[in-house]
Amino acid sequence: MGNGIFAEMAFSFPRLYLAGGATTIRTTGALEPYTDLEIRKQIAAGKMPGPKIHVTGPYLEGVGSWALQMHQLSGPDDAAKTVNFWLDEGVDNFKAYMFITRAELSAAIQAAHKRGAKVTGHLCAVTFREAADLGIDDLEHGLFVDTEFLPGKKPDECPEHAEDPVLMATLDTSSGPLHDTILYLVQHHVAVTSTLPVFEMGSFSGRPTIQKRVFEALSPDARTTLLANRVRSSDANLLRQRYGTDVSPWPGAFKKELEFEYAFSKAGGLLLAGLDPTGMGGVIAGFGDQREVELLVEAGFTPLEAIHIATYNGAQYLGELDRIGTIAPGKQADLVVVKGDPSKNIEDIENVETVFKDGVGYDSAKLIESVRGLVGSR
Repeated sequence: MGNGIFAEMAFSFPRLYLAGGATTIRTTGALEPYTDLEIRKQIAAGKMPGPKIHVTGPYLEGVGSWALQMHQLSGPDDAAKTVNFWLDEGVDNFKAYMFITRAELSAAIQAAHKRGAKVTGHLCAVTFREAADLGIDDLEHGLFVDTEFLPGKKPDECPEHAEDPVLMATLDTSSGPLHDTILYLVQHHVAVTSTLPVFEMGSFSGRPTIQKRVFEALSPDARTTLLANRVRSSDANLLRQRYGTDVSPWPGAFKKELEFEYAFSKAGGLLLAGLDPTGMGGVIAGFGDQREVELLVEAGFTPLEAIHIATYNGAQYLGELDRIGTIAPGKQADLVVVKGDPSKNIEDIENVETVFKDGVGYDSAKLIESVRGLVGSR
């Protein structure tokens, strides 16, 4: 039994998403689904600031989970029952997690699709191609979590070491098995959600530079944890124990993730932009969304292409292109006023001054100030 327990950032994150320019978001797995549903109601009623929210149901997890807050499915019938219960409660999509089996995932997808809901996944026991065969709509995190290339991978089992950065760095996006997987996902209309900030935080010693605005938003305990994690990530002894070398293999794996996402998109795949505000504590709502767009540019996309991924593509996946995702007559007045020109200098995307949601303007700086020292506590 695992022992991971995580707190809900119910106060700080909605404000930071909006402050960063995210006017519509999709949560991806809920540890407190009723909290997320109530936050959505409060925001819709104008009682608290935040983005419009597509609420994901509780993680669809199998037996063996490391997180105490996750229900562990007992089989396909339980998966279908869980999906239908939470659709009745008001969620509109689901996220499968690491230990779910193919049979459970299949039952969940069928139940969700029957009622017009989508299923995404951070998978491990199930590979990307297996999930595509089952009809999954989206895969979170990209190549970092695809276990199909690991030697000795057994069906419906999550390997003890589910990530092999050394192997990952050797894969080729232009030919061979990884190239074939890219084409397979595109042919099966499976989207991929990029979450580059959380991998950048865990892949490099001293990268990214901890921004003053991020550090000030964190609670004292969260600041301490972040700094300790940064030191641990570059510990030579730990690297030798795990990989037999003092040189971290993660930067090479991160570069391969960039290549994978670029190749997937250029092959016709629907690439989405996310941040995964968990990990080592330095990736938080709003700021992390902006960093994601900057990293897409590092991956090879032009600034305008990266912005398109973060706006148009997201609206397309949610089925809301008729209302959001672009600026056009008749669409919702969801606009971000930025000082600078992100189409030429992508870092200008951080200079958000005012965010309009449904035509109502919010002062970004005031929203950020309202959560100073709170991220990590509430």
